[in-house]
Amino acid sequence: MDFAPTRAAALARLARFLPAAGRRYAETRNADNGPAAGGRGNVSQLSPWLHAGIIGEAEVLDAVLAAHGPRASEKFIAEVFWRIYFKGYLEQRPQIWADYVTGRDAALAATDANAGRRTAYARAIEGRTGIEAFDVWAHELVETGYLHNHARMWFASIWIFTLKLDWRLGADFFLRHLMDGDAASNTLSWRWVAGLHTKGKHYLARADNIARYTAARPGGALAAFGLAGDDTPPLTEPQDYPRAMPGLPGAVSASDLAQPFALLLHDEAAHHAPLGLPAEPALVIGAQRAEARSPGAIGAPLRVFAEGAVAHGMAEAAAAFGCAAMQWQPGAPLAPLLGAARVERIAVPYLPTGWTRDALWPELAPLAAQGRIITLLGELDRVTWPLAKAGFFPVGKAAGTLLAECGITGRA
Repeated sequence: MDFAPTRAAALARLARFLPAAGRRYAETRNADNGPAAGGRGNVSQLSPWLHAGIIGEAEVLDAVLAAHGPRASEKFIAEVFWRIYFKGYLEQRPQIWADYVTGRDAALAATDANAGRRTAYARAIEGRTGIEAFDVWAHELVETGYLHNHARMWFASIWIFTLKLDWRLGADFFLRHLMDGDAASNTLSWRWVAGLHTKGKHYLARADNIARYTAARPGGALAAFGLAGDDTPPLTEPQDYPRAMPGLPGAVSASDLAQPFALLLHDEAAHHAPLGLPAEPALVIGAQRAEARSPGAIGAPLRVFAEGAVAHGMAEAAAAFGCAAMQWQPGAPLAPLLGAARVERIAVPYLPTGWTRDALWPELAPLAAQGRIITLLGELDRVTWPLAKAGFFPVGKAAGTLLAECGITGRA
């Protein structure tokens, strides 16, 4: 699979996947057929482009509904809403992310200080555990920057319950390599597998399940001997995370952008098209901060994709709007870029809780205090996030209503 970091590549992948997005997806989506050419035709593989904001959830859902209708595409629609649900859940509990970062850094330090932990960790991330399936996925992740969703669950379960490694180190390993590494989806999925997201409910990988759903890989089913047994308890933690919905920005109109403004493109909103701007910016600013995902080095496929996404997004926005494009380099102040272009205000696609916000907000906060920031948030996020109060069920149940409310019907 070629993950070119462009909107053209995203739209081409969506077009190729559409015929399979209905009942075929529902029946075959759990199979991990490997990364060989054509092996991933049972899943969309759109997540890297969705994460980077090169293509939007709303346009993907609209295309799938047009091709299959709501009934046949129900499973795929639910998977897209899981992404939105996780973001909304973390927005209401940002302390989960803060505690993950603190715990990750402590776990990295403890691993570095202990020879036994250091060896076990190295074997895991280098794919040298002796558990064939796990080792294959470790190599695949590093080499391609992608893993099938089912493989991610098996991998996380083996990491936590069989290898008994700190879950935060595994989440960090994923973030350092996954092109689609959302802070919300990644952190909360690892917590779900561990039994921390839905307390007491964890996910235990089973060798027979892995063999069943990897049987079509070119080399045959993957083996996974010696996994943790069914009596393995979930992880626990002493703290609870109370919910508090932040004030979400409303829709932006042309009058809000009447004065000259700059558009910021970042790692989670790298293209202007999904933003639906009602006015043209006078300047495009690109801020690529993939290095902020982790204190460790990020993988080559991720680096190429992240850098390319923002670079292509800047170039296409500058061409579309007939304006200049400038890079906002890490560590550099932002205000001089705005001053040089003689613009006071900057339109910023919503910075979700996570590493992108951590990297950019310290410099943006003073501008926000001066009333110079216009925050862009899509309607689908705005109406869905408040429902992410606990489990996914209320979001999934309301999906049809939410889509209709946002005018996402599949009908031109």
